[in-house]
Amino acid sequence: MKRLISAFALILGCTSPAWAAAAATLTTLHAVHALSNDQAGQGIPVAFEATVTYYRDFDTDLFVQDGDAAVYVFYKPGAKLLPGDRVLVKGKTRASFRPDIVNAEVTPLRHGQLPAPEAASFQQLVSAKLDSLRVSLRGVVRAADMISSAGERNIYLQVLMEGGYVDVAVNSTDEGALKGLLDAEVEIAGISGAKFDQKMQQTGAQLDVQDLSDIRILKRAAPVQLPLTAMEDVFGSYHVRDLTQRVRVQGVITYYQPGSGAVLQNGSKSLWIATMADQPLRIGDLAEATGFPESRSGYLALTHGEVQDAQVQAQIRPVSVDWWELGMGDNAFNLVSTRGQVVMQARESAQDEYVLTSNGHLFSAIFRHPNGVAEAQLPPMKQVPAGAMVSVTGISGFYSSDPFNGPVASVILLRSFDDISVTAAPPWMSVQNLTLLVGLLLVALAGLAGWGWSAEHKASQQASALAVRIEAEAWLHRQNALLEGQRSRILEDINGSRPLAEIVEQIANLVSFGLDGAPCRCEIADGAHLGSPASATEGLRLVRQEIQDRSGAPLGVVLVGFKPEKEPAADKSDVLSVGARLVALAIETRKLNEDLLRRSEFDQLTDVFNRFSLDRSIDTLIAEARASAGIFGLIYIDLDEFKQVNDLYGHRIGDLYLQEVAMRMKRQLRLHDQLARLGGDEFAALVPVVRNRAEVEEIAQRLERCFEEPFVFDGLELHGSASVGIATYPQDAATRDDLLSAADAAMYAGKHAKTLDRSTKPLAI
Repeated sequence: MKRLISAFALILGCTSPAWAAAAATLTTLHAVHALSNDQAGQGIPVAFEATVTYYRDFDTDLFVQDGDAAVYVFYKPGAKLLPGDRVLVKGKTRASFRPDIVNAEVTPLRHGQLPAPEAASFQQLVSAKLDSLRVSLRGVVRAADMISSAGERNIYLQVLMEGGYVDVAVNSTDEGALKGLLDAEVEIAGISGAKFDQKMQQTGAQLDVQDLSDIRILKRAAPVQLPLTAMEDVFGSYHVRDLTQRVRVQGVITYYQPGSGAVLQNGSKSLWIATMADQPLRIGDLAEATGFPESRSGYLALTHGEVQDAQVQAQIRPVSVDWWELGMGDNAFNLVSTRGQVVMQARESAQDEYVLTSNGHLFSAIFRHPNGVAEAQLPPMKQVPAGAMVSVTGISGFYSSDPFNGPVASVILLRSFDDISVTAAPPWMSVQNLTLLVGLLLVALAGLAGWGWSAEHKASQQASALAVRIEAEAWLHRQNALLEGQRSRILEDINGSRPLAEIVEQIANLVSFGLDGAPCRCEIADGAHLGSPASATEGLRLVRQEIQDRSGAPLGVVLVGFKPEKEPAADKSDVLSVGARLVALAIETRKLNEDLLRRSEFDQLTDVFNRFSLDRSIDTLIAEARASAGIFGLIYIDLDEFKQVNDLYGHRIGDLYLQEVAMRMKRQLRLHDQLARLGGDEFAALVPVVRNRAEVEEIAQRLERCFEEPFVFDGLELHGSASVGIATYPQDAATRDDLLSAADAAMYAGKHAKTLDRSTKPLAI
């Protein structure tokens, strides 16, 4: 136990020596290769010669090698580099999975021979000992597919070596090459790389292959017709020979769910330990865990884990994150804290969930119930009022597993209800409070009216029958006045911006009030049930009124519950139908407003944003970028020779062409990017989340390449192209109009630079 505690003290308390004075320029690749990640993170200048071993002109991936040293270079797309070129690389080092080179300038010197690939074992590949080197492997192809990645289709193989699987990405779109690869024994040359999660922890091995010539088939699979297997018998063919070695790790316990798993954190690194154990473990204790490495949902984990608690506290401080950092995965399984506003809370069979919002983005805080504990034995869920601001601490997790292209739906795992605390009470002017206030006012008005009627009735018992009728009529008049006042307010809300659900609830309250407090609810077709809960009408006779639009189409139903022996008064028989008409009016008006809003923001032909929406988004991004000293990009796209499409084939084909172009370009953009049609054959893509200009250029390249496949309409095959230009804020312009002008000018410069004999002019075949 003392050795364990000493080891933790050494790991958690010691740091590597600082990289001393500013380093001189490194002039050999071997010197770069010898750097640690801490040293590389200092941005040391480099200038060395090496040989290109892998490059795709539409991507930023460049690998170079010199002897037995190799490195990844983040380089611009579109360079005329070939494998075998001897080049001079200048740039700066960067810490990554291994040290690599950024801000690169690559100068071709001469063309030569590729370095011979080094034969690699699975153990060498999976341990990344040959990272970035040109290697060769032997194995059997177990899967061969065409997949799309970053807008490009490439061949993707899964090759089983002696020891495990390696993913092989082949720079080829030749789908016919897949024939004969499945179950074949192959030898493949390529660049040794790693699969890793967003925290740069390795989760597998990968080979990047320049082209099909680097794949040699040693033995083709025999053409065997597989017999059909009954689905219930499929598992009978399962067989695994697992030689994975058990590993031991150390860290601090930051999360534990008995019978399911635990999280150990050491500095900024953390691991999910899957374990069936349910012995007591204390949060904040130093611990060791053993298990087998595995990739789960794209992140590193240990399975079949065993955890040994050192019974010594060594607290980990939570990292403060916002919604963006929470969803990007850099802190996956780390102890984090964040803030948000409670939208709702719910107790479910397996967990308690708080849905929070931050800057308009939803995420969840979840407390998992202990395994095997009945719901009746659980402690009560901590009640947090909707609208309250809370501070949440827990383990960062995900509902999905690909945050590389932007934030994904995220979740925080709570260790106890102490991990969520209210920092600010809900605002008084909340929907719930206003609804409650309206309800109380209605009850008070009804009670006041009832009290007044009762007092007047007692006083009038000794009056004449005429006086009784007069007082009754006066009461009915007041009731009708109240109903008319509520109806008028509802009509104002229908034409305003109040949420539809609140308006329907108000109508249900109106119907209930008009029918002497009979419970009423509105069931919207394919939507919510609003008003009195279903339990309020149990045992009552339900009277229903269909909700229909002006064409007679069903929109839902209004239900009112009466005691079996009671009938609604004859003079109130139209209250239910008036309520149904009001609900129909509210629904139709809201649909009309939404349609008008969409028409004002979207281009009707291509269903992408219009110029108005783009201008507004640019103004918003400029304000946000000024506040955070951020950057964003704008891409201007002009379709080449579009007039010829309309002239030769007519406007119907031209419209189909524009629609297909818009669809293709949307597929090249990320979730948070925005495509807009400016008019005619001009489009723009707004790229709000970028770190540098190179990322905007890469997206622009993808947009240009999406025109390479021909467009086919009614037997016509059109070959289209586009000219693009980019501008970044604030580098190229500081206002919206100047930014559009800069991107437009860059686009025209590119258009005029194209050769006159280009083959992208639309032609019919």
